[in-house]
Amino acid sequence: MAAPKIDPMHQFQIAPVGGGTLDASPFLFTNSALWMLIVLFAIVLFMWGGLKRELVPGRWQAAVEGLTGFVDNITRANIGREGRAYLPWVFTAFVFILFANWIGAMPFAIVPGAHPFTVTSQFSITGVLSVTSFAIVLGVGFWKHGLRFFTLFVPHGTPFALKLLIAPIEFISFLVRPFSLGLRPFIAMFAGHILLDVFGNFVVQGLNAGLDGSPMGWVISVLCFVFVAGVSLLELLVGAIQAFVFALLTSLYIKDAVHLH
Repeated sequence: MAAPKIDPMHQFQIAPVGGGTLDASPFLFTNSALWMLIVLFAIVLFMWGGLKRELVPGRWQAAVEGLTGFVDNITRANIGREGRAYLPWVFTAFVFILFANWIGAMPFAIVPGAHPFTVTSQFSITGVLSVTSFAIVLGVGFWKHGLRFFTLFVPHGTPFALKLLIAPIEFISFLVRPFSLGLRPFIAMFAGHILLDVFGNFVVQGLNAGLDGSPMGWVISVLCFVFVAGVSLLELLVGAIQAFVFALLTSLYIKDAVHLH
Protein backbone atom coordinates (compact mmCIF):
# COMPACT_ATOMS: atom_id res chain seq x y z
CA MET A 1 0.00 0.00 0.00
CA ALA A 2 1.40 3.39 -0.98
CA ALA A 3 2.23 5.65 1.94
CA PRO A 4 -0.01 8.70 2.20
CA LYS A 5 1.60 11.99 1.27
CA ILE A 6 2.44 14.17 4.27
CA ASP A 7 1.36 17.76 3.75
CA PRO A 8 1.49 19.49 7.15
CA MET A 9 0.90 22.92 5.58
CA HIS A 10 -2.48 22.02 4.11
CA GLN A 11 -4.22 22.60 7.46
CA PHE A 12 -3.27 26.30 7.33
CA GLN A 13 -4.68 26.92 3.87
CA ILE A 14 -7.44 29.53 3.73
CA ALA A 15 -10.21 28.48 1.35
CA PRO A 16 -13.83 29.48 0.68
CA VAL A 17 -16.41 27.50 2.62
CA GLY A 18 -18.16 25.05 0.29
CA GLY A 19 -15.27 24.74 -2.13
CA GLY A 20 -13.97 26.92 -4.92
CA THR A 21 -10.87 29.08 -5.06
CA LEU A 22 -9.90 32.44 -3.65
CA ASP A 23 -10.17 35.39 -5.98
CA ALA A 24 -10.10 39.16 -5.66
CA SER A 25 -13.63 39.36 -4.22
CA PRO A 26 -13.76 40.69 -0.61
CA PHE A 27 -17.08 38.90 0.01
CA LEU A 28 -15.87 35.30 0.11
CA PHE A 29 -16.75 33.46 3.32
CA THR A 30 -13.65 31.45 4.19
CA ASN A 31 -12.85 28.74 6.71
CA SER A 32 -10.89 31.33 8.68
CA ALA A 33 -13.96 33.57 8.96
CA LEU A 34 -16.14 30.57 9.87
CA TRP A 35 -13.90 29.52 12.75
CA MET A 36 -13.57 33.08 14.01
CA LEU A 37 -17.36 33.15 14.23
CA ILE A 38 -17.29 29.82 16.07
CA VAL A 39 -14.75 31.26 18.53
CA LEU A 40 -16.90 34.37 18.94
CA PHE A 41 -20.02 32.28 19.56
CA ALA A 42 -18.18 30.19 22.18
CA ILE A 43 -16.97 33.34 23.95
CA VAL A 44 -20.44 34.91 23.95
CA LEU A 45 -21.97 31.67 25.25
CA PHE A 46 -19.35 31.42 28.00
CA MET A 47 -19.71 35.06 29.07
CA TRP A 48 -23.51 34.77 29.08
CA GLY A 49 -23.16 32.52 32.11
CA GLY A 50 -21.54 35.35 34.04
CA LEU A 51 -24.46 37.71 33.57
CA LYS A 52 -26.72 35.91 36.01
CA ARG A 53 -25.25 37.74 39.04
CA GLU A 54 -26.64 35.25 41.53
CA LEU A 55 -25.87 35.86 45.20
CA VAL A 56 -24.45 32.35 45.44
CA PRO A 57 -22.76 31.87 42.05
CA GLY A 58 -22.88 28.54 40.32
CA ARG A 59 -19.91 26.92 38.63
CA TRP A 60 -20.50 28.71 35.32
CA GLN A 61 -20.79 32.15 36.89
CA ALA A 62 -17.82 31.43 39.16
CA ALA A 63 -15.71 30.47 36.14
CA VAL A 64 -16.55 33.71 34.32
CA GLU A 65 -15.97 35.83 37.41
CA GLY A 66 -12.73 34.00 38.15
CA LEU A 67 -11.43 34.58 34.62
CA THR A 68 -12.41 38.25 34.73
CA GLY A 69 -10.77 38.68 38.13
CA PHE A 70 -7.63 36.93 36.88
CA VAL A 71 -7.17 39.37 34.00
CA ASP A 72 -8.14 42.30 36.24
CA ASN A 73 -5.32 41.31 38.61
CA ILE A 74 -2.89 41.33 35.67
CA THR A 75 -3.80 44.89 34.70
CA ARG A 76 -3.87 46.21 38.27
CA ALA A 77 -0.57 44.57 39.23
CA ASN A 78 1.27 45.94 36.22
CA ILE A 79 -0.45 49.23 35.38
CA GLY A 80 -1.73 50.25 38.79
CA ARG A 81 -5.04 51.89 39.65
CA GLU A 82 -5.36 53.10 36.05
CA GLY A 83 -5.35 49.47 34.90
CA ARG A 84 -9.14 49.18 35.20
CA ALA A 85 -9.52 51.53 32.22
CA TYR A 86 -7.59 49.13 29.98
CA LEU A 87 -9.19 45.94 31.27
CA PRO A 88 -11.76 45.67 28.43
CA TRP A 89 -9.10 45.38 25.72
CA VAL A 90 -6.69 43.20 27.69
CA PHE A 91 -9.54 40.88 28.65
CA THR A 92 -10.86 40.76 25.07
CA ALA A 93 -7.44 39.84 23.66
CA PHE A 94 -6.82 37.28 26.40
CA VAL A 95 -10.16 35.51 26.00
CA PHE A 96 -10.03 35.52 22.19
CA ILE A 97 -6.54 34.00 22.07
CA LEU A 98 -7.40 31.48 24.79
CA PHE A 99 -10.60 30.28 23.12
CA ALA A 100 -9.08 30.29 19.63
CA ASN A 101 -6.11 28.24 20.83
CA TRP A 102 -8.22 25.73 22.73
CA ILE A 103 -10.90 25.34 20.07
CA GLY A 104 -8.17 24.86 17.47
CA ALA A 105 -6.69 22.06 19.58
CA MET A 106 -9.96 20.13 19.81
CA PRO A 107 -10.16 16.90 17.71
CA PHE A 108 -13.09 18.04 15.56
CA ALA A 109 -11.57 16.28 12.54
CA ILE A 110 -12.84 12.93 13.83
CA VAL A 111 -16.29 14.06 12.68
CA PRO A 112 -16.70 13.23 8.97
CA GLY A 113 -16.61 16.37 6.86
CA ALA A 114 -15.32 18.60 9.65
CA HIS A 115 -12.21 20.62 8.83
CA PRO A 116 -11.07 22.48 11.97
CA PHE A 117 -9.03 25.64 11.54
CA THR A 118 -6.93 27.38 14.20
CA VAL A 119 -7.27 31.11 13.54
CA THR A 120 -4.33 31.99 15.80
CA SER A 121 -2.06 29.96 13.50
CA GLN A 122 -2.45 32.86 11.04
CA PHE A 123 -0.09 35.78 11.67
CA SER A 124 -2.65 38.14 10.13
CA ILE A 125 -4.92 37.44 13.13
CA THR A 126 -2.36 37.67 15.91
CA GLY A 127 -0.72 40.57 14.08
CA VAL A 128 -3.94 42.59 14.14
CA LEU A 129 -4.26 41.96 17.88
CA SER A 130 -0.69 43.10 18.51
CA VAL A 131 -1.02 46.19 16.28
CA THR A 132 -4.19 47.12 18.17
CA SER A 133 -2.31 46.84 21.48
CA PHE A 134 0.53 48.91 20.04
CA ALA A 135 -1.92 51.58 18.82
CA ILE A 136 -3.39 51.80 22.33
CA VAL A 137 0.12 52.21 23.76
CA LEU A 138 0.95 55.03 21.32
CA GLY A 139 -2.41 56.72 21.83
CA VAL A 140 -2.17 56.61 25.61
CA GLY A 141 1.45 57.71 25.59
CA PHE A 142 0.95 60.80 23.44
CA TRP A 143 -2.41 61.65 25.02
CA LYS A 144 -1.02 61.65 28.57
CA HIS A 145 2.49 62.97 27.96
CA GLY A 146 2.62 64.62 24.54
CA LEU A 147 6.16 64.81 23.17
CA ARG A 148 7.49 63.77 26.59
CA PHE A 149 6.51 60.28 25.53
CA PHE A 150 9.83 60.11 23.66
CA THR A 151 11.65 60.18 27.00
CA LEU A 152 10.57 56.55 27.28
CA PHE A 153 13.54 55.74 25.06
CA VAL A 154 16.05 57.44 27.36
CA PRO A 155 16.48 55.91 30.85
CA HIS A 156 16.38 58.51 33.61
CA GLY A 157 19.78 59.67 34.83
CA THR A 158 21.70 58.34 31.81
CA PRO A 159 24.80 60.38 30.90
CA PHE A 160 24.45 62.35 27.67
CA ALA A 161 27.12 60.34 25.88
CA LEU A 162 25.24 57.09 26.60
CA LYS A 163 21.91 58.65 25.58
CA LEU A 164 23.19 58.89 22.01
CA LEU A 165 23.79 55.13 22.05
CA ILE A 166 20.89 53.92 24.15
CA ALA A 167 18.08 56.00 22.61
CA PRO A 168 18.28 54.42 19.10
CA ILE A 169 18.49 50.93 20.61
CA GLU A 170 15.46 51.55 22.83
CA PHE A 171 13.55 53.05 19.91
CA ILE A 172 14.23 50.03 17.67
CA SER A 173 13.31 47.70 20.54
CA PHE A 174 10.03 49.60 20.96
CA LEU A 175 9.21 49.25 17.25
CA VAL A 176 9.85 45.50 17.40
CA ARG A 177 7.29 45.02 20.19
CA PRO A 178 4.16 44.65 18.02
CA PHE A 179 5.93 42.17 15.75
CA SER A 180 7.20 40.00 18.61
CA LEU A 181 3.87 40.26 20.45
CA GLY A 182 1.94 38.84 17.50
CA LEU A 183 4.65 36.38 16.44
CA ARG A 184 4.76 34.54 19.76
CA PRO A 185 1.22 33.01 19.78
CA PHE A 186 1.35 32.45 16.02
CA ILE A 187 4.59 30.42 16.19
CA ALA A 188 3.37 28.39 19.17
CA MET A 189 0.17 27.26 17.43
CA PHE A 190 1.81 26.87 14.03
CA ALA A 191 4.63 24.65 15.29
CA GLY A 192 2.35 22.55 17.50
CA HIS A 193 -0.09 21.82 14.69
CA ILE A 194 2.71 20.83 12.32
CA LEU A 195 4.02 18.36 14.90
CA LEU A 196 0.54 16.87 15.35
CA ASP A 197 0.04 16.52 11.59
CA VAL A 198 3.43 14.93 10.95
CA PHE A 199 3.26 12.40 13.78
CA GLY A 200 -0.41 11.73 13.03
CA ASN A 201 0.68 10.66 9.55
CA PHE A 202 3.37 8.46 11.13
CA VAL A 203 0.61 6.73 13.11
CA VAL A 204 -1.25 5.94 9.89
CA GLN A 205 1.90 4.81 8.09
CA GLY A 206 2.84 2.60 11.04
CA LEU A 207 -0.61 0.98 10.98
CA ASN A 208 -0.30 0.37 7.24
CA ALA A 209 3.13 -1.17 7.73
CA GLY A 210 1.77 -3.38 10.52
CA LEU A 211 -1.08 -4.57 8.31
CA ASP A 212 1.50 -5.39 5.62
CA GLY A 213 3.30 -7.71 8.06
CA SER A 214 5.92 -5.48 9.69
CA PRO A 215 5.85 -5.77 13.53
CA MET A 216 7.86 -2.56 13.89
CA GLY A 217 5.01 -0.71 12.22
CA TRP A 218 2.76 -1.40 15.21
CA VAL A 219 5.46 -0.25 17.64
CA ILE A 220 6.10 2.97 15.74
CA SER A 221 2.37 3.62 15.45
CA VAL A 222 1.83 3.22 19.22
CA LEU A 223 4.82 5.42 20.09
CA CYS A 224 3.69 8.14 17.70
CA PHE A 225 0.13 7.96 19.06
CA VAL A 226 1.44 8.49 22.59
CA PHE A 227 3.49 11.43 21.33
CA VAL A 228 0.45 12.92 19.59
CA ALA A 229 -1.60 12.61 22.79
CA GLY A 230 1.17 14.29 24.77
CA VAL A 231 1.56 17.14 22.29
CA SER A 232 -2.22 17.64 22.27
CA LEU A 233 -2.24 18.09 26.04
CA LEU A 234 0.81 20.33 25.80
CA GLU A 235 -0.97 22.50 23.22
CA LEU A 236 -3.78 23.16 25.68
CA LEU A 237 -1.21 24.32 28.23
CA VAL A 238 0.72 26.38 25.68
CA GLY A 239 -2.52 27.93 24.41
CA ALA A 240 -3.34 29.19 27.91
CA ILE A 241 0.24 30.37 28.50
CA GLN A 242 0.31 32.31 25.23
CA ALA A 243 -2.96 34.06 26.10
CA PHE A 244 -1.52 34.97 29.52
CA VAL A 245 1.76 36.20 28.03
CA PHE A 246 -0.08 38.36 25.49
CA ALA A 247 -2.19 39.94 28.23
CA LEU A 248 0.82 40.39 30.50
CA LEU A 249 3.02 42.02 27.86
CA THR A 250 0.17 44.25 26.70
CA SER A 251 -0.28 45.42 30.30
CA LEU A 252 3.46 46.04 30.67
CA TYR A 253 3.59 48.04 27.44
CA ILE A 254 0.60 50.12 28.53
CA LYS A 255 2.29 50.67 31.89
CA ASP A 256 5.30 52.14 30.08
CA ALA A 257 2.99 54.52 28.20
CA VAL A 258 1.12 55.52 31.36
CA HIS A 259 4.03 55.95 33.74
CA LEU A 260 6.98 56.31 31.33
CA HIS A 261 9.82 55.39 33.74
